[in-house]
Amino acid sequence: MGALDYLSNFCTVTSTRGRRKPMQTVEIRVKMDCDGCERRVKNAVKNMKGVRTVEVNRKQHRVTVSGFVDPNKVLKRVKNTGKRAEFWPYIPYNLVQYPYVAQVYDKRAPAGFVRNATQAVPMPNASDERITYLFSDDNPTLVLLCEKVNSQIAAQVIIVDSKKLFIRQLLFSLQ
Repeated sequence: MGALDYLSNFCTVTSTRGRRKPMQTVEIRVKMDCDGCERRVKNAVKNMKGVRTVEVNRKQHRVTVSGFVDPNKVLKRVKNTGKRAEFWPYIPYNLVQYPYVAQVYDKRAPAGFVRNATQAVPMPNASDERITYLFSDDNPTLVLLCEKVNSQIAAQVIIVDSKKLFIRQLLFSLQ
C-alpha cells in the first residue's frame, strides 16, 4: 500500500455510466410554411445530444429524427421554437384494414397516409379467420365465398348476370 496505490484510487472512475437510450426514430408533425421555419426546427433538433440524423419534409409537415434520443425531449425542443408540434399521427394507407372509416380517413393527411385509430371491425383471430374465394372456370359469373366462424361454415354464392346480382347464403355446421 504505497503512494502509487493511493494515487491510483484517485484516478479510477467509480461512477457507473448512465443507461444509454436505444436507437430510435421519432417522427413529429410540425406546421412549417417557409425556409426559415424549416431551418429553425432543424437547427433546434440537430444540436441535441444523441441525434444522428434530422430530416425535414416541409411538404408533409414532417420532421424525422434518428438517434439515441428521448421522444418527449425532441417534441419539447421542437415546441420551444414556437411551432405547434405533435407526434406523427398517421400510418401508411396499406397497413389499415378499412381506411375509409370516419375516425381513420383524414382529408388533411399527406398522400398515402391515414390516421392511426383503432379499427371498428376487429382483425380476424385464429378461430374466425379465413375467407376463401373460389372461382369457376366453367362459369365466370359465379363466385363462392366461404368463411369459417366458430366451427360453422358460412357460404355465400354470388351469381353475377349482365343486369342482376343474386346472393344466396348458406350455413353449414361442422361436426
